[in-house]
Amino acid sequence: MNRHFDVELQGLKERVTAMGHMVEEQLDGAMKALTDRDVEKAKSIIARDHQVNAMEVGIDEDCIRMIALHQPEARDLRFIITAMKIITDLERMSDLAANVCERVVELKDEPPVTIPAAIYSMAEIGRDMLRKALDAFVMKNTSEALAVCQEDERVNVIYRDLVRSMVQEVSRDPGKTSPVIRLLFVGRSLERFADHATNVAEIIVYLVEGKVIRHIV
Repeated sequence: MNRHFDVELQGLKERVTAMGHMVEEQLDGAMKALTDRDVEKAKSIIARDHQVNAMEVGIDEDCIRMIALHQPEARDLRFIITAMKIITDLERMSDLAANVCERVVELKDEPPVTIPAAIYSMAEIGRDMLRKALDAFVMKNTSEALAVCQEDERVNVIYRDLVRSMVQEVSRDPGKTSPVIRLLFVGRSLERFADHATNVAEIIVYLVEGKVIRHIV
């Protein structure tokens, strides 16, 4: 394998990681906008989603070019293909952060409502899952990737509890129905964010060990 291709592979790893960090920033920004009911901040996060989309397209095109130009051997081909899969999930995670911001914009005209602690917990766990998945990608660490997969059920449990508590809230005070529904959409976006972080972790296990663990862990 030529040295130039080695450099390209390292560059690909760095670009995927940079995209992941941008997605993390998107989530952080979305949660701050939600906390502060900051519509302008929310709109800026929504606009920035296009940058993440552009990163995905650019990386994907370069991956296709690398495959066509270098015709890589099995190990390197698997790395390139897994990178392409990872950026697809990262792009969707950015979309979900933007979805949270869309709910922030909608909440502007709603009566004030307390943000449930469960929403902050889901965001914190999801962010941590993304960070660990990115670390696992850089280090090719399957133990850390598998730990990310195990965390997904925690988020699922919190989300189910959130739905139950929100239904009870609406029963007690029907006037809160509209803002509560929007908060449920926020919770759903965060639950799906964790799902995609899990997808990334599962892809990393495939990268390192060649094993497909989706729906098994």
